[in-house]
Amino acid sequence: MHLQNLSYLPLDFFMIPAQIILALVAVYFFILGMSGLVQFRVPKVYNPQKKFAVVIPAHNEELVISSLIDNLMTLDYPKKLYDVFVIADNCNDNTANMARSHGAIVYERTNLEQKGKGYALEWFFAKLYNLPQKYDAVVIFDADNLVDPYFLKHMNNRLCDGAKIVQGYIDAKNPQDTWVTASFAMAFWVANRMLQLARYNLGLSNYLGGTGMAISLDVLREIGWGATSLTEDLEFSLKALLHGYKTTWAHEAVVYDEKPLTFKQAWNQRKRWALGHVELFRTYSFRFIKEAIRQKNIVLFDASILTLQPLLVVFMALFTIVGFVDLFIIDLYTTIFKFIWPPLIWELVSTLQIIYPFLVIWLDRLPRNVIKWIIIHYPIFVYSWVPIIFLSFFGDTRVAWSHTLHTRNISYADINNRQR
Repeated sequence: MHLQNLSYLPLDFFMIPAQIILALVAVYFFILGMSGLVQFRVPKVYNPQKKFAVVIPAHNEELVISSLIDNLMTLDYPKKLYDVFVIADNCNDNTANMARSHGAIVYERTNLEQKGKGYALEWFFAKLYNLPQKYDAVVIFDADNLVDPYFLKHMNNRLCDGAKIVQGYIDAKNPQDTWVTASFAMAFWVANRMLQLARYNLGLSNYLGGTGMAISLDVLREIGWGATSLTEDLEFSLKALLHGYKTTWAHEAVVYDEKPLTFKQAWNQRKRWALGHVELFRTYSFRFIKEAIRQKNIVLFDASILTLQPLLVVFMALFTIVGFVDLFIIDLYTTIFKFIWPPLIWELVSTLQIIYPFLVIWLDRLPRNVIKWIIIHYPIFVYSWVPIIFLSFFGDTRVAWSHTLHTRNISYADINNRQR
């Protein structure tokens, strides 16, 4: 039974500003999401010009590395304009020999103190600068990836058009394996269109996703890699933006990533990402807010929202809990949404959030048989981010990098044959 209003509402001091902030954040993400429903910035097409160093950081990846290298060797791009490098990082299996036998140039690294992808890349880039062969850009893939044949052509188009840092579309190799892989894939699919493509359409800066990304060598030389957190990709995006380099999105440049099979594996991977994001929140959020205000720059403002996301997730979760208590048990605060947010608009925004996954599947022609997992399992996956991020605020953000175990090999032919 819902109790009567309290004569004094002590939470109003906190909850009234909170409601206003959350309303503004909801409007912001509504506009951002709607901006991703169409693609109204079409890139120009150029003849192949750019020479790429294709780089694969690999730690004990003998099971999957050969399929990726074979895939890369057959890309629809002039062979003289790209080389494939593998960083065999602290490997104690047959990764290095397997990569060499399939045509890659292998660099072996052993450093038990500085473990992880960020350190491996920084070590390799220092060597790349001094090679006699000169490259225009590096393209980075994870060892478990597979790549669309036209990927380098699309990256060439973006770089020739003036972009310096480009992120490609991250798809899933195995979206139909389990409800976890389906949910993981769905989360990426929604982010690809409703966040990444939307930001590109609006002229904002995108963020790197760890794989399927191209970075001009001149930018790397100028600002250095210097990204060794648990989310080195996002860290470099933020660092580059502070130096004036936006990240560009290439919706048509597709890379296929292997998603974890079990909820425990997905939890551990997302925990690593959350710890990295929390570290970047502590490092960059106030700096971006300050610069956004000082420069009156919408691009920097958007980046500040990105850095604040861990805090926003926890904040919104606490708001939801207090809201349920207020709705069903006792009035704790003054609800102002009915004054500043017309009910019909609220219903429209809520409905669109629910149908986004279906819209994305239709717009990007993605596998439709994952729909069976969207209604129940996908919300569980999405809301499980709340405890992961909350616990990350109390964790050590400089823990050792953890390796995701791969259990089977998938070829690009398997990707082409998957059911739509």
